[in-house]
Amino acid sequence: MITQERISAFINSFDAGNTPLLDEIERYAGQNAVPVIRQEMQSLLRLLLVMKAPRRILEVGTAIGFSALFMSEYAPKDCQITTIEKYEKRIPQALENFRRAGKEEAITLLKGDASDILKELSGPYDLIFMDAAKGQYICFLPEVLRLLPTGGVLVSDNVLKGGDIMESRFAVTRRDRTIHSRMREYLYALKHNPLLESAILPVGDGAAVSVKK
Repeated sequence: MITQERISAFINSFDAGNTPLLDEIERYAGQNAVPVIRQEMQSLLRLLLVMKAPRRILEVGTAIGFSALFMSEYAPKDCQITTIEKYEKRIPQALENFRRAGKEEAITLLKGDASDILKELSGPYDLIFMDAAKGQYICFLPEVLRLLPTGGVLVSDNVLKGGDIMESRFAVTRRDRTIHSRMREYLYALKHNPLLESAILPVGDGAAVSVKK
């Protein structure tokens, strides 16, 4: 936790909850070690979806479809969501969850590596949600910026890595050092890119919210 657990629990206690299907998928994810967005990120996304009212959303990293379904639930009814996933084991689960929710027409899943797929997309997307391999965020950023219109919102999840991101690279395990350095590079890019206005927030496992100027 990057915030005090008692504070997070207190804030989360006011949450109004989701639909029964979303609750079921979230429980399944917890029981099977599938990463889905935390309750704190859910609250932030709800707020941004209401504020922005996006008609087109791009998600990088589908997993089993929880966050795509979550955004579809709270975005405008005519919102179209495109989501990208390369882990073949999870793709059938995501598609089945979309079917169960009756969202097959609203959500399009693109199978493959986001590095390749992003180059083929034309956009624009009113909101882009980044929740894939953390070491790849910096690699995706040029294409993400191309796909965002002026006023478009980029939301990046898990950017503080449990607080480890603030530590020296020598304080993290050797296998995590590449991700550590790339995430630091990504956060620097968000805060110093003249096309973006960004805030880094201690929400969940860390969130960055950027608006294209």
